[in-house]
Amino acid sequence: MSAPDCPTGQLTIHKEHDTCRRIGIIFDIEGKACDAPMHTLIIASITNGIIAQHATGDLDLIEMLRSASSVGIATMALLALFSVMSWGIMLLKFFSLRRAFFQSRKFLQIFWTSEKMESIYNEAERLEGSPVAHVFKAGYIEFRKSRKQKTDGQEDRTAQTFAQLGDLESIERSMRKAINTQLTLMESLVGFLATTASSAPFIGLFGTVWGIMLSFHKIGQMGNASLATVAPGISEALIATAFGLAAAIPAVIGYNYFLQKIKIIDSEMENFSSDYLNILKRHFL
Repeated sequence: MSAPDCPTGQLTIHKEHDTCRRIGIIFDIEGKACDAPMHTLIIASITNGIIAQHATGDLDLIEMLRSASSVGIATMALLALFSVMSWGIMLLKFFSLRRAFFQSRKFLQIFWTSEKMESIYNEAERLEGSPVAHVFKAGYIEFRKSRKQKTDGQEDRTAQTFAQLGDLESIERSMRKAINTQLTLMESLVGFLATTASSAPFIGLFGTVWGIMLSFHKIGQMGNASLATVAPGISEALIATAFGLAAAIPAVIGYNYFLQKIKIIDSEMENFSSDYLNILKRHFL
């Protein structure tokens, strides 16, 4: 009896004969008698597996993980570790940058409403999470040092002018160093998110290639392309791809989000540094 014809663009399994004709190619899902090319058998076997999964309505992820090879398990474990570390870094950075934003706003409000530098400095000591407050403290400490080093009797006005220029340069250098230090702290661990976003898809691709390679190897050993032969390697390959994407997508979103927030805080520190130097130059130096 000849095999029944499948409708165009579909693949069905018949109870009488476990054969199906698709685009003129006969495929035996038991692998007993098949005239189709090898790549067609693999595609058809995968499709039969998908149909079977939909028929049962269940997808046993644990069972597929158990059937994975040691290389596939190691690949997925590495991707899971990347994902866990990325989420931990994102949570840590979210709360630390949120704290930096709120405390910086509070400090700027205190700075522009207070009249005494000493009181502003005391408030800045309490706002440890504010990068702008750290910039102010660095400039204020250097300003106090320059005031202590000054003597009441300068030789002439030219000497006083050079001393004032030197004081401004010292204060500016101190504030610039504080800005760089705060940027380094805020950017710490964020680079790992970029590493995860760029490398996780390729690690997942390695697991995919490895799973497909195992599938071809089993086909060559057993001499058929049955679902039982192909499915474990293909499922492992697809799971590795999913693990790679699951690690990379949140990491790249988090990296771009935190980079934008850090740039905003950097801009606030730069603007405050310029304003503070102008105030010192106008009123104190």
